[in-house]
Amino acid sequence: MTAPDPIIVEVVGSALSSIVEEMGEALVRSSYSTNIKERRDCSTALFDRHGNTLCQAEHIPMHLGSFIGIISHIHSRTDPGDIRSGDVFIGNDAYVGGGTHLPDIVLAEPIFVEGSMVAWAVNTAHHSDFADRGHAHIYQEGIRIPPVRLYRGGVLQEDVQDIFLLNCQVPNERLSDLRAQMAANRLGVTRVRHLCEKYGKDRVLAVGDALQDYAERKMRAGIAAIPDGTYRFADIFDSNQFPGTMELKVAIAVKGDRMRLDFDGPPQVRAGLNMVYTSLLASSYYAVKSAVDPTILPNAGLARPLTVTAPEGSILNCVHPAAVEGRIATCQRVADLILGALARALPGKVAAAGNGCCTGAIFTGAREDGQSWVYLETIGGGGGARASADGLSGIQVHLTNTSNLPVEALEREYPLTLMRYELADESAGAGAFRGGMGIRRVYRVERACRFAVEGSRVASQPWGLDGGLPAQGTQLDFGDGRTDFSGVVDLEPGQIVTIVTPGGGGYGRPSDRAADAVARDVAEGRITPASARDVYGMKDA
Repeated sequence: MTAPDPIIVEVVGSALSSIVEEMGEALVRSSYSTNIKERRDCSTALFDRHGNTLCQAEHIPMHLGSFIGIISHIHSRTDPGDIRSGDVFIGNDAYVGGGTHLPDIVLAEPIFVEGSMVAWAVNTAHHSDFADRGHAHIYQEGIRIPPVRLYRGGVLQEDVQDIFLLNCQVPNERLSDLRAQMAANRLGVTRVRHLCEKYGKDRVLAVGDALQDYAERKMRAGIAAIPDGTYRFADIFDSNQFPGTMELKVAIAVKGDRMRLDFDGPPQVRAGLNMVYTSLLASSYYAVKSAVDPTILPNAGLARPLTVTAPEGSILNCVHPAAVEGRIATCQRVADLILGALARALPGKVAAAGNGCCTGAIFTGAREDGQSWVYLETIGGGGGARASADGLSGIQVHLTNTSNLPVEALEREYPLTLMRYELADESAGAGAFRGGMGIRRVYRVERACRFAVEGSRVASQPWGLDGGLPAQGTQLDFGDGRTDFSGVVDLEPGQIVTIVTPGGGGYGRPSDRAADAVARDVAEGRITPASARDVYGMKDA
């Protein structure tokens, strides 16, 4: 078939993008849990019949890691000839289910037109469940689901649903959110069928191929504009889930219109911070796209000029049975690594480090009627300063893009009171342009519960650029002098918990004191000597 007319490519391409955005709104508006209906912790996408990304809604970049694996796992487990209209597959496992961590439940439904498959409607939603668990290995982290049919020919497989719900702490929320996910996919199926009726099935398929080719050309052009060479960067990763700190590194080789990203890190850990390979891919695709050309269409074509490697069995490319629940913290550091390296290749085009973590607060308990409740929130922080502007304050950065949970919704649905919710002005990194400010959130517990926090940038700091100062790291206070991040804490009614998230790094030297501050950070282990040389230009680091 001849290449489609460019006008048709633009019209149909815009329609496909509108479909995934509409699917996302349908999912949010029909969901039940606060994590989806308020915080919008979900994503929607369309895939072509081969399992390549056609388009993804501008929701959560990390969720691409769940999407790019599930269709291939479906094909490996199920003969494509046995897949029928009305089949819906559910999966979440990081090793055989196409997921990246277990709370992200993926639903995938094939789209048939004139008796043949033309695409897949896919969505994922973070189900706030599986809380108060260990993370020594993945068996502790929740129910593992390979891609199996939740619906067969449009008929609910109640036994599959019952197995899933039996393993959930708040099953009524899970059931309602699953139904919202089904509604979102069915909307996508309907819209794509209408699109094929209007423009013809073959033309829509050709447009899908053309859009991926266009994204590839845009990515190649952006890479070709970068001087050939190898750009290296190292950063410190810390977490309350393991003692001490570890160094993560990347070497980005640019040659012509291709880019190779070689990561290095320590062996996988006995904690929920490990990344499966699809998590690494999603993190890399996002960071490279944002630095090279943010206008590149978010489809499979952009990945063609990229090669991504990391040692198998490392924290950046783990193998079974490594725990992965908190993989987002490591993914955020991967984005920092890539942007730190490309800051030298693209001077003035890359921002300083944002807060660099995904600070999670998890409260769990029982209501007066004995029913369990789970409150999860990932709290934003500061964005990195730019070459010509201050960083944004109180935002999510990079791989996560969730909204905040409004005070009214929190206090209505959970036995918690929010005493303070404000920007932490002391958290921002100074510079000619200052970094964004982190968030201070102070909770009062109204009913006995258990609490855990997932945090990073405690022993390290978000770095600045061109002499800008690093930002303040994460802080925690239980109101009684304790500031320990480790473990699960039992809280009593009236107890106060304060969380302060990191700010963003500054851009440009604010004063001669910057060099002294950087030297102190190197001496105290918050940044590496290599980072001091590469980012701050300190020749004697």
